Amino acid sequence: MIKEVHEKTKKKMQQTVRSLIDRYAHMRSERARADLVKGIKVDCYGSKMSLEQLSNISIPEPRLIIIEPWDKTILDNVEKAILASDLGINPSNDGNVIRLAVPSLTEERREEIAKLARQWAEETRVSIRNLRREARTKIDDLEKGKDISEDEKKRAEKDIQTLTDDFITQIDERQERKVKEIFEV
Repeated sequence: MIKEVHEKTKKKMQQTVRSLIDRYAHMRSERARADLVKGIKVDCYGSKMSLEQLSNISIPEPRLIIIEPWDKTILDNVEKAILASDLGINPSNDGNVIRLAVPSLTEERREEIAKLARQWAEETRVSIRNLRREARTKIDDLEKGKDISEDEKKRAEKDIQTLTDDFITQIDERQERKVKEIFEV
């Protein structure tokens, strides 16, 4: 039973950290990355589809993203979707491809993005702590129900705390890397 609580908690914590990693992947920095545009939803063919399903996305230069839709008739829709996104980059449409020149970030904008990265990391840490609290409650319930001894409870709580510390360390490291990446010129 304790092992089950530990495994479920570990799995939830991994999903929480994975969510932060995904959010960071779509966060803008100085360098052009396909991740910035992959998830943009485009209205076409009667539904919303992600840009990666509709086009070839390439990075020929460190500050340039080229989007080449397989169907040229949706170029205007792709352009509108990019403008509607929170990317903050104006697309250039030449009739065949869309070019996105990733501008340099101002110091002020870097600070805003770094602040957001720190905020997301803190939200993730809070989620991890909440998962720890849930696990401890389940362990307490097991002890109250006489399913485990007090020693087993203490050992299980220590294991959950170790797990929590490991994930908090991962979050701290990812935050540090992301903030450093944001301030790289």
